[in-house]
Amino acid sequence: MKQLKRIKGTQDILPEDSVKWNALETIIRKVLNHYNFSELRTPIFEQTELFARGIGQLTDIVSKEMYTFQDRSKKMLTLKPEMTAPIMRAYQENKLYAASQLTKIFYIAPLFRQERPQAGRLRQFHQFGAETLGSADPGADVEIIDTALSVYRESGIKNLKLKINSVGDPLCRVPYKKLLQDYIRPNLGDYCEDCQRRFDENPMRILDCKNETCTSLNKEAPKLAENLCPDCQTHYDALKKQLHILEIPFEEDPYLVRGLDYYTRTVFEITSDALGAQNAICGGGRYDLLAEELGGQPTPAVGFASGIERMIMVAEAQGIELAPKQGLDVFLIGMDAEARPLILQQLKALRQAGYRADKDYLGRSMKAQMREANRQKTRFVVIIGEDEIQRKEVSVKLMEKGEQIRLPYDALVTELEKYK
Repeated sequence: MKQLKRIKGTQDILPEDSVKWNALETIIRKVLNHYNFSELRTPIFEQTELFARGIGQLTDIVSKEMYTFQDRSKKMLTLKPEMTAPIMRAYQENKLYAASQLTKIFYIAPLFRQERPQAGRLRQFHQFGAETLGSADPGADVEIIDTALSVYRESGIKNLKLKINSVGDPLCRVPYKKLLQDYIRPNLGDYCEDCQRRFDENPMRILDCKNETCTSLNKEAPKLAENLCPDCQTHYDALKKQLHILEIPFEEDPYLVRGLDYYTRTVFEITSDALGAQNAICGGGRYDLLAEELGGQPTPAVGFASGIERMIMVAEAQGIELAPKQGLDVFLIGMDAEARPLILQQLKALRQAGYRADKDYLGRSMKAQMREANRQKTRFVVIIGEDEIQRKEVSVKLMEKGEQIRLPYDALVTELEKYK
């Protein structure tokens, strides 16, 4: 019979890797808690319409990459390809705005996109992110950027570059769209098929194309940041001023637009040279129009999303040990059948006291059990045999020192503390 294997574009996170993930998630929760964000968890699938309306029908995610299916009630459902639209849906549906005018949310979640698998980009991938809902203040944008950078700093990741831009609002974009189309039109036939398709409805997305020919053709394109309305210009200037105050270095990228339709004003990316050509580790920005697009009340909002797989890749490339290898505290060895009940009692007591403890379940010889204790980098091996039972003691081998001592059976847990 053919052996079944995992689906293309997915991965098994093996035990030796899970400790890295757990360590990273602990850092994320710690930093986000310091910034006063609260965790929100949403269903793994949503109505397809949520993403079609929220992200945009013409985006690659909606038009090419979503995992969409029809359930038994004939509803069209989609595995989440991103988290901002579900966060906004949950914010509105659960009336989170009723408790406070400002809501600060973070998440850690698996997401799904049927794109071509490559390093750090899988069809099931994981992101963490933060969203501030209810504030139009550019200071909220700055805090979101600072929050993401603080997670990386706490993880030990270095040599990151922050790129910023403003994509304005609908008032700015109407005249800019015409400027951009006038620039592109003479050479439209030289652009890729996707860009030609975007030309009429969403020409700004052409600036986001990674095709080398398109990138070259866009080099002299008009810059939206030079065509902002007064309000958007004021917001962008305040963003840069506050980044300077916090001594957060940044680079202005006039062609940074991000890949989703819901962005307004601030957009940003954080990149790492450890990731090669696809170097973004984090992206985000402001999306003040999304709430209304989903049928809710006007709600200014800003947020970021960061790929966990890509973050782990950067950490490994920089030699950062997210989670030191953890050995076993205690391995218990019973010399005969009479010792087995005592081993079980001690094993439970040690675990309840906070020790990482285990025993043999394969009926191996004492020599084989010692090899196993060594393999698991055990600090203390506790041996109970006929002699120990008669003396009401246990033999304890201090593996790092190569010494062996005896401790009272009834006081093993407390006495062992002295040798930690």
